[in-house]
Amino acid sequence: MSEFDTKLVHGKPENDNQTGAVNVPIYNSSTYIYPSADAKVKFDYERSGNPTRNYLENQLAILENGVQGFAFSSGSAAIHAVLSIFSPGDHLIISKTIYGGTFRIINDFFKRWQLEFTAVDTQDIAAVKAAIQPNTKAIYFETFSNPLLHVTSVKAVAQLAKQFDILTIVDNTFLTPYLQQPLNLGADIVVHSATKYLGGHSDVVAGVAVAKDQKIADKIYFNQNSIGATLSPEDCSLIRRGIQTLAVRMDRHLSNAKKVVQFLAKRPEIARIYYPGIAGSRDHEIASQETNGYGGIISFELKPGIDSTEFVDNLHLIQLAVSLGAVESLIELPYKMTHAELSRKEQLKAGITHQLIRLSVGIEDPNDLIADLSQSLNQVSERQRVVN
Repeated sequence: MSEFDTKLVHGKPENDNQTGAVNVPIYNSSTYIYPSADAKVKFDYERSGNPTRNYLENQLAILENGVQGFAFSSGSAAIHAVLSIFSPGDHLIISKTIYGGTFRIINDFFKRWQLEFTAVDTQDIAAVKAAIQPNTKAIYFETFSNPLLHVTSVKAVAQLAKQFDILTIVDNTFLTPYLQQPLNLGADIVVHSATKYLGGHSDVVAGVAVAKDQKIADKIYFNQNSIGATLSPEDCSLIRRGIQTLAVRMDRHLSNAKKVVQFLAKRPEIARIYYPGIAGSRDHEIASQETNGYGGIISFELKPGIDSTEFVDNLHLIQLAVSLGAVESLIELPYKMTHAELSRKEQLKAGITHQLIRLSVGIEDPNDLIADLSQSLNQVSERQRVVN
């Protein structure tokens, strides 16, 4: 088994029963029997390990080419467990544009425990290097930033990090291992909100992490087992099932996103489109070299005077909701929704304006998506014309 699409469908067998079941069963058991008091058992208690979760975690390690995978009860739990491998007084460099939930974990939790953070533009390797201190232990960033989709070179950051014996931690939620495997590019840890593309159906909240080195994996496992934010067997099965169709879903996401970008580029109401697939940008250059596609997320700004709230409220097929990466298309206003934790000043510093919209393109017929966007843009532009 060597090709990636085959690995999506077939993980490492558990060889746990004689029923001939095609899929690993959902093991709803909080504890496991010891054959004898002196026996060394693989599973003893649900929090420490579960056959259903073990299958998923092994599959994640295979897909990311790491030594060990971990499944958590949310993406935030995965990030928490990874950042918890560091100690008070350690310094981390983070991207200046990160998911609002990650911003909250860092500023409202880890800073209280004396972890130190410096936010920089991780696209600027000189700036990253300048931020390195004697106590710097890691560089943390999103491959495609949320919500502006700025692309950081995993290769460049990892090469720099290795010069200073620093870990590279990558949040690769937007791309998934189908479009990029950061560990193969030099990263040490990769995390995902599996709620998004890995699950793909808006029916489960989950997070995953994969480590490249066993010593790091042991530290993450200690946090996973000790803190206990593990993914339930039922939800592990849902993520496993979602992963099986990841390739076919991502292909449609990519195809639809390309068509929507082409449509938006022709509309006079659109001031700017943020999408790495658009040629001529720094983001496109990096993404073309290090990914197998540009993802299914599009961010764009409406021109001044166009009411962004009215625009999203007037959509019929595309649903107004946070989250992304599902079969249905979802749209949101970052300043009001996903990045509301940031102050107005912090939002503007990160490039998040009241006109900015993030669209997660689903797998519906692209003509229907374009028709929905078109009718809403027509309404808000007409309203502006009447007002003026």
